[in-house]
Amino acid sequence: MVLDKDTAKKTAELLLQINAIKLEPENPFTWASGWKSPIYCDNRIILSYPSIRNFVREEMAKQVERLYGKPDVIAGVATGAIGIGMLVAEYLGLPFIYVRPQPKSHGRQNQIEGHLEPNQNVVVIEDLISTGKSSLNAVDALKSSGANVKGMIAIFTYGFSVATENFNNYGIDLHTLSDYEHLIQQASDTKYIQDNQLKTLLEWKTDPATWQS
Repeated sequence: MVLDKDTAKKTAELLLQINAIKLEPENPFTWASGWKSPIYCDNRIILSYPSIRNFVREEMAKQVERLYGKPDVIAGVATGAIGIGMLVAEYLGLPFIYVRPQPKSHGRQNQIEGHLEPNQNVVVIEDLISTGKSSLNAVDALKSSGANVKGMIAIFTYGFSVATENFNNYGIDLHTLSDYEHLIQQASDTKYIQDNQLKTLLEWKTDPATWQS
């Protein structure tokens, strides 16, 4: 769920500006899942642009406080959200931890890196939501460690129905700075894409798992 339309529009504009999001309907990408897609998102690129990372950091921090007050800990989901999660925690003056996809196979075999006390209130920071599976895996790890997960804030979501269903099933509150709807609108308004490309991008969103260019 997007809280603020102006923030969603500005975030989409910035992501397109630095090619954190690429739209190539004529030359689709292949995701790790095997899906063909006219869009590719790598929000880690934000970290290379100080003014943009500061915008994202401050907007995410404002949403954390607006939605949840001040939690005890900020958690980033490895690896994509470690950087931005640290920036949000620093801005709020809060401890930071991050969650691996699975426990390490050596040493202390940690899945959660950093100090977390049982019953502490945690807000999770993500960079990107597709199906939500990896994000909710992090939530599982935090809950298993006794954390009280208040919710999750991400930079961008594709808005897939499977993600909405997954988050609803977990009872986890998800908010994002921007989403696919605002991105495509911004790309169309600024002539970043043409009308025929817009049609393709809208078609892909209706059934991304079986879409072919």
